[in-house]
Amino acid sequence: MATVDNTMGASLLGVIFAAGLYGVSCVQTWYYFNRYGSKDLWYIKTLVGLVFTFDSIHQALISHTVYWYVITNYSHPEALSKLVWSILLEVLFNGLIGLIVQSFLTMRVWRLSNRNIALTGVTASLVLAEFGCSVAFTIQSLQLETWAQLGELKGLSMTVNVLGAAADLFIALILVFYLHRSRTGFKKSDTMISKLMLFSVSTGLLTAFCAVASLVSILVWGKTLIYVAFYFSLGRLYFNSVLATLNARNDIRALTDDPEDITFSLQTLSKVIPRSASNRPTISIKIDTTQEVNMEKGSEKSCNTDKSQEDCSMIP
Repeated sequence: MATVDNTMGASLLGVIFAAGLYGVSCVQTWYYFNRYGSKDLWYIKTLVGLVFTFDSIHQALISHTVYWYVITNYSHPEALSKLVWSILLEVLFNGLIGLIVQSFLTMRVWRLSNRNIALTGVTASLVLAEFGCSVAFTIQSLQLETWAQLGELKGLSMTVNVLGAAADLFIALILVFYLHRSRTGFKKSDTMISKLMLFSVSTGLLTAFCAVASLVSILVWGKTLIYVAFYFSLGRLYFNSVLATLNARNDIRALTDDPEDITFSLQTLSKVIPRSASNRPTISIKIDTTQEVNMEKGSEKSCNTDKSQEDCSMIP
């Protein structure tokens, strides 16, 4: 049963939580441009600037929604049954944020998988299908006037969440799989790869959980707005996750800055050493190596500071 608590109350909580995440994204955006603004390639800076703009518009739209219902129409309870344009338009901007961030992640899949057309094609199809459903939902919902009429689009709303969760989980699994295969055997390089795997899993699980929570809320409490509380924050999670990854690049690369000590015995090469030499004393060699791995190229590659924007700016 719909009440003020599980409709406008849930929406208000969703806006408050989304506003908190928006504050985090503001700080992360400032940090990004302050630290990487003069180093990164133009398309990465454009991505961050564009998503931040859409994120800001989305926050303004959901804030307007709650203000219109709770403040503007405080003395008109009949307004609660009507749709306001801002809560319908926010779906489009959430979809745009998801499209940009997931496309960025799809490029990682393309590069890490050695340009595997099949995997990249499946990923891109899920991403585009989700965005297409978001656009369709926005166009159809803007022609409606009441919440009762919006219930007719329940199936489309559920499809958006299902496709979103599927895309997030699929991308996370693919990235983890290829990162795991890229282990080098060097302790510090493997530590870096583990960090990248953790970022990939965290990104996929957070956004997928939010989409699934929204889906379950539609199924269980379809006549309430509990699902809105989760959906409002979906775009924020996408943006903050990609910002966290971009801002952590220098720290992740630093894991391979210290010399890697590799000690091995020439006895391990006994198969290629004459038998007469097998009784000679064991020789241990200490090799200092300094290397950084560009995981997105699928091979070890020098990652000089001066070339970071060309070779390393896309480290996951």
